[in-house]
Amino acid sequence: METEGSSGMAMCLLTDAEGTPLGSPMYIPHNAGPLQLTSLVNTFLNNEENLPYSFYVSDEELLVSVGTYMERNSVSVENVLKIVYRQQAVFRIRPVNRCSQTIAGHAGEILCVSFSPDGKQLASGSGDTTVRLWDLNTETPMFTCIGHENHVLAVAWSPDAKCLVSGDRDGKVCCWDPSKGELQSKPLAGHRRWICGIAWEPAHLSYPSRRFVTCGKDGDARIWDFTLKRTLVVLSGHTQAVTCVKWGGDGTIYTGSQDSTIKMWEITQQGQGILKHTLTGHARWVNSLALSTEYVLRTGAFDHTRQIRGSDEEMKQVALERYIKAKGRADSPERLVSGSDDFTIILWEPSISLQPKKKQVHQLVATTTLTGHQQLVNHVCFSPNGQWIASASFDRSVKLWDGVTGEFITAFRGHVKSVYQMSWSADSRMLLSCSADSTLKVWDIRTKRLKHDLPGHAAEVWAVDWSPDGEKVASGGVDKVLKLWKG
Repeated sequence: METEGSSGMAMCLLTDAEGTPLGSPMYIPHNAGPLQLTSLVNTFLNNEENLPYSFYVSDEELLVSVGTYMERNSVSVENVLKIVYRQQAVFRIRPVNRCSQTIAGHAGEILCVSFSPDGKQLASGSGDTTVRLWDLNTETPMFTCIGHENHVLAVAWSPDAKCLVSGDRDGKVCCWDPSKGELQSKPLAGHRRWICGIAWEPAHLSYPSRRFVTCGKDGDARIWDFTLKRTLVVLSGHTQAVTCVKWGGDGTIYTGSQDSTIKMWEITQQGQGILKHTLTGHARWVNSLALSTEYVLRTGAFDHTRQIRGSDEEMKQVALERYIKAKGRADSPERLVSGSDDFTIILWEPSISLQPKKKQVHQLVATTTLTGHQQLVNHVCFSPNGQWIASASFDRSVKLWDGVTGEFITAFRGHVKSVYQMSWSADSRMLLSCSADSTLKVWDIRTKRLKHDLPGHAAEVWAVDWSPDGEKVASGGVDKVLKLWKG
């Protein structure tokens, strides 16, 4: 390789994750490393404050100087070195590494856990037909919520943290006041079979929160009004069970089904549900959906500091600003990823992937199909910054993908049985997974290695959640105990 010594220059092109150049190719000193590149990017972007960035060459993080990288990888100085910059979280979450509390109380297996958007409360649903609310300061039970008559399969907090809903195996929905643990009305009927998923309308579209959507094995999705305690819209069109549902930041509702399709729904101003498009690409059941903006959709106006206070209109505006920032550029699309029984993952950009079909019927095509898993993909999720996609599979692995291009990054191997669920740290630097092997594992995204192994459960771990403020992790499963983990 040609070299000009440490005082030489290398021709480099800085681009964002979507490939948009930051100006023209430029000469950068061989001894420039991530610190100097960060200063350069902040200058070119006219950032008022010095924001942290990480840099990647061919999907490998650049941790050394440009010249050292070129020498190690035999890159000729005659070539233009493409360097991708990605903004990092300003804050840093401490990795969880110990169990701070093991709390008994549920009489059946724990099927779902979820922290409130403000990080102050935790809800869990169980096969014992109850929802339990836990005090995170004392790490003790707060309320036992009684109302269901069958297994509680899903719980979901409203993005304003004031409402909690849960769905059960009978297809019933319960609305709770989380400040008192009280049932707001008799269980709401509508679904004919069990409820598989719940999603709330984003806070920047409606504040305070009122509407949420459920999906069920009866093949329908239903939009409910929490205040009126009734169904507003029934979304029918799938031919088999609807396994997962998401409510996007532009108002679009996405439903994934065992009929192997994903449907996009629009709610009109008149309150009608209209099928916008059908996404085809999977060959078998769709098990999981995730949006690139999901973290801010879940947390609304609450950031990791939890110090947000204001009027309803001010909170709605903060939520909107967080959503716009999470999308990236104003014209950036909200990305969707799906995982399936066909062993594949598909990355979609619904707002720009439209292609006309015969008879003027529009149908979406897959942007990128991600292959590599050897068994069904059980769970997919975007990192809070939208830069990474994680997938969990019954092949005992967790795989990491580029959240923009879909390029394969690495496989995390360590679980010895099926991986059920994952959760990201709020700073996107760590990923947590739980498995049938009774363990949780914390993976380091920078080093692409196992950071902490968390044994302690006596049986399969089915549910896990990392609190939005990054302080705690909750897990539960077959052994009927809730475990809280800290750093």
